[in-house]
Amino acid sequence: MEETTTRKFRIGDTDLQRLFGIGDIHLRIIEEQLGTRLIARGDEIIAEGSADQVEKVEKLFADLKEYLAKNYELPESYVWYAISMLKENGEGPAEQMSTDALVTSGKFKVVPRTVGQRVYVDAIKKNDIVVSIGPAGTGKTYLAVAMAVNALQKKIVQRMILVRPAVEAGESLGFLPGDIRAKVDPYLRPVYDALHDMMPSEKIKKLLELGVIEIAPLAFMRGRTLNAAFVILDEAQNTTTAQMKMFLTRLGEKSKAVVTGDVTQIDLAANRVSGLITAQKILKNIDGIKFIYLDEKDVVRHRLVQNIIKAYENAKRK
Repeated sequence: MEETTTRKFRIGDTDLQRLFGIGDIHLRIIEEQLGTRLIARGDEIIAEGSADQVEKVEKLFADLKEYLAKNYELPESYVWYAISMLKENGEGPAEQMSTDALVTSGKFKVVPRTVGQRVYVDAIKKNDIVVSIGPAGTGKTYLAVAMAVNALQKKIVQRMILVRPAVEAGESLGFLPGDIRAKVDPYLRPVYDALHDMMPSEKIKKLLELGVIEIAPLAFMRGRTLNAAFVILDEAQNTTTAQMKMFLTRLGEKSKAVVTGDVTQIDLAANRVSGLITAQKILKNIDGIKFIYLDEKDVVRHRLVQNIIKAYENAKRK
C-alpha cells in the first residue's frame, strides 16, 4: 500500500471564495479527480494522499491561482479542464492561456478558454484562410464570429459574411416563406446566437439592413468576389467538393475566411463526399491556409459533453 503524504501549503493573496468555488465545489472536484483529501484553513491547504497526488494538487492550485489572477473569475469548467491537462501533460494550462478579450460587451468578454482555442484564434490572426475541424461545443463557430466582430470593430474589414449550406432545404430554399434572410435564418441560428452575445440586438439589426453583416446560403456565393470581408462558412462538412472549391475561390483582396465543421456529423447523401474531408487532402500544403483540429478537451459546454463525445469515439473504434 502506497504511503500517505501530508503537505501544507499557503494560497497567499487571492480571492479564496472564487478559488474554492461556491460551497467549496472546486475543492470537492479536486478531491474526487486527484484522489486526495483536502482541508482548507484560512489561506492554507492541507493535502493528504500519495506523493504524486499531493504534488499534482500543489501544481493545480498554482495554476488555478494564475488563471484567477489573469481573469478575475474561475469557472468550474476551467477547473475540470485544468485537471485533465495536468493529468495528461503534468502541467496546468494557465500559462499558455490568452487573457486578451476578442470582444467585450458590458461585463461580458469573449476569450479563448482552452489552449486549443488559443491556437485557433492565433491561426486566424496569422492566416487568411483557417479551417477548424472538431466536435460540437469546441467554440469553432463562436470564436470565428468573435474574430469577425473584432475585425469589424477595428475596421480591418468592411463587412462580415455568414454562410452555411442549407442541406435540409436542398439549397433551393424556394418553397420556404419570406425573403432570403427569413429562408436561411433557421440554418444560421448558432451564428445569430453568437452575434447576440457580442453585440446589442438593435446594432445587429442596423448592420444587417446596411449590408455590413450579410447572411447568405452557400449557393448564393457563386460568381461573387468578396473584398475587405471576414467570411465564415459554418457546417462545412455538409458541402460537396465542388461547393468548397467555389466558396474558397470567392476570397478577394483584404479578406479572411474561416471554415468550420465536424466531420462526424455529415448530413450529405451517402454517395456524396464531404468537401471538408477532401479539402484536408488537397489544401494541406498551401501556405496561408491553416488547418486547426479541436477535440473533446476543447469542449466548453457542460462537462458531460466531453464524456459523451469520448464515448462515441470509443464506440466507433470497436
